[in-house]
Amino acid sequence: MGIKKESDGIADHSLKNAEKRMKNIIYQKILDDTIANIKSNGYRPSLLLHACCAPCSSYVVEYLSSYFDITLFYYNPNISPAEEYEKRSEELSKLVREMRVTKNVNVLITPYTPKDFEDISKGLEHIPEGGARCFKCYRLRLEHAAKYAKEKGYDFFTTTLSISPHKDAGVLNGIGREVSEIYGIPYLFSDFKKKNGYKRSCELSMQYGLYRQNYCGCIYSKKEI
Repeated sequence: MGIKKESDGIADHSLKNAEKRMKNIIYQKILDDTIANIKSNGYRPSLLLHACCAPCSSYVVEYLSSYFDITLFYYNPNISPAEEYEKRSEELSKLVREMRVTKNVNVLITPYTPKDFEDISKGLEHIPEGGARCFKCYRLRLEHAAKYAKEKGYDFFTTTLSISPHKDAGVLNGIGREVSEIYGIPYLFSDFKKKNGYKRSCELSMQYGLYRQNYCGCIYSKKEI
């Protein structure tokens, strides 16, 4: 049996405290404060909004388009097969065309690059959904969005992913903060499932007749249906 060093115990304790602090952060309050600051200064910042699909994007666009000029950034190399990628991208474009609030909303569909996801998934193929493989997938997509946002001069970047009841907002925002610091582009902290965001996205999906997929996107999530 190995001997646990006292320093190891201190490190474990610090890690647990850090995780606890992340879980206790109210990301909706941070977003509320950011929006209040934007309104008080009377300007409309640009936002690169990573979009996982049309249903999840619907409420986020409805909510944020009053305050930001939005580009929906469709980069999801985890989605499989290619036909599914195309289907979801078409639905996102349809949403942007038909939503009444899309005066200041555009959509950018990136090429399908499944190898990006395959590379970060190596060795994690048997990890259950919601674990380390998913966290690496979040980071892949957020990092790609941050790079693009920095290159093109956006004021903020964020993702629609936190609207899902199955996604941990603490993990997503923690990754967003790290990537933001690396690339020097502000991350818009959020937890879009708050304020009945997920419920509203379901209502908007019905209103616009959007295709609602029954799995997250990758081959591993599809196996768990």
